[in-house]
Amino acid sequence: MLGAEVLDDPRADPAAVRRTLRDIVRLNRLFGGTRAVLWGLERVFRETGNGKRETWSLLDVGTGAGDIPVAAARLARRYGIELASIGLERIPAAARAAREAGLAAVLADGDALPFAPRSVDVVIASQVLHHVPRETAVRWIAALDRIARRAVVLADLRRSRAAMVGMWLAAFPLGLHRTTRHDAVLSLQRGYARSGRLGARVLSADCQNCGRVAAGCRFPVAGCR
Repeated sequence: MLGAEVLDDPRADPAAVRRTLRDIVRLNRLFGGTRAVLWGLERVFRETGNGKRETWSLLDVGTGAGDIPVAAARLARRYGIELASIGLERIPAAARAAREAGLAAVLADGDALPFAPRSVDVVIASQVLHHVPRETAVRWIAALDRIARRAVVLADLRRSRAAMVGMWLAAFPLGLHRTTRHDAVLSLQRGYARSGRLGARVLSADCQNCGRVAAGCRFPVAGCR
């Protein structure tokens, strides 16, 4: 693994975690993090929803400030679906931020998911897999698939030198904290190649619900039963 980010450490300073999460919410909105997940979720809602008003459960692994599940809930309502969202975090300060966003928050990580098989309708994980070694990512994906009833939606960063340079330069006019500048570029370094191991190795995990990769600034991956 390359270096370490604030959000790699469950014992990170709570003030630093909150500051980083505020910046990530902005980056998700501006650079496609939210859109990548919503792309996958819309396919799931469209293809597996029954058109009637119903309630689905959604688990967001590594939820951070909970901004993506909040956006997902707005999208789901267009398809007559109310989402009961749960945010999973291993950092206490992040779990508190998710609760403040209206999510039920659980303190745990991908190695010990406190959910029974097929107990959650949809599981999402955005920009989480690049934080762990590739073999761990494969194991986590299989675990997410075991607990999902309907679908697993994954999204992560695509590694590119242009993105790293662009992120560093954009960070200054955006007023991102220096720690976020460092961590954002490091995240891109740790990301996945466009045609590399995300499509070949990570998606070779035993994940019946993970079925499609779309190219782009970020990798959205969606799968439906």
